[in-house]
Amino acid sequence: MLSKTFIEEFATEWIASWNSHDIERILAHYDEAFEFSSPVLAKFSSVSGGTLTGKAAARVYWSKGLAARPDLHFELVTVLKGVQSAVIYYAGLGGKLCAEFFVFGTNGKVASSHAHGA
Repeated sequence: MLSKTFIEEFATEWIASWNSHDIERILAHYDEAFEFSSPVLAKFSSVSGGTLTGKAAARVYWSKGLAARPDLHFELVTVLKGVQSAVIYYAGLGGKLCAEFFVFGTNGKVASSHAHGA
């Protein structure tokens, strides 16, 4: 089971990494072969089905997103702890509320994440 401290530190660093717009800092949180799903991904890449796998695919997708949104800034609302998982609840672009569900591997890296938005 992941500690409350681990989850809180992860959430703080995850938000800070996105706000830095540093793709390598962002990707450092993820396992090499992690899976990611998002309704935004589905909207911009219908062929993806809203899912991608691996850091290489995420690097391409997120780099394009960061370039298109230089004003991207997240604000942490709260983080919810599970057994090997967490949910980060945050305000995204324009203050829109978002949540991301993370499952962690035994190495402490994200094995899968699932973004949710209003």
